[in-house]
Amino acid sequence: QVQLVESGGGLVQPGGSLRLSCAASGFTARSYAMSWYRQAPGKERELVAAISSIDGNTNYADSVKGRFTISRDNAKNTLYLQMNSLKPEDTAVYYCHRFRGDYWGQGTQVTVSS
Repeated sequence: QVQLVESGGGLVQPGGSLRLSCAASGFTARSYAMSWYRQAPGKERELVAAISSIDGNTNYADSVKGRFTISRDNAKNTLYLQMNSLKPEDTAVYYCHRFRGDYWGQGTQVTVSS
């Protein structure tokens, strides 16, 4: 069955970097549009970044443009989110998502604090 397992979250100081991973199983990730969402306490879940299936075209929320990069490793069937220049407002639980079928991972906590 379809499974998405995130990893790579943690505590980082402002200005630091983290790379989140989403290991996909039960399907070939490069054949589907995939995305990263995040949800901060008391806020709605928001789309952070997305990557298309056909040409790998990417899109980002305005709040993370120029700082975050979404990518795929087709050989590892894994989705990544490279996060640089992290800010306290990036603190949230980050979720991997497959649009078709609306599949979600369990989430990984990212905390940006000094």
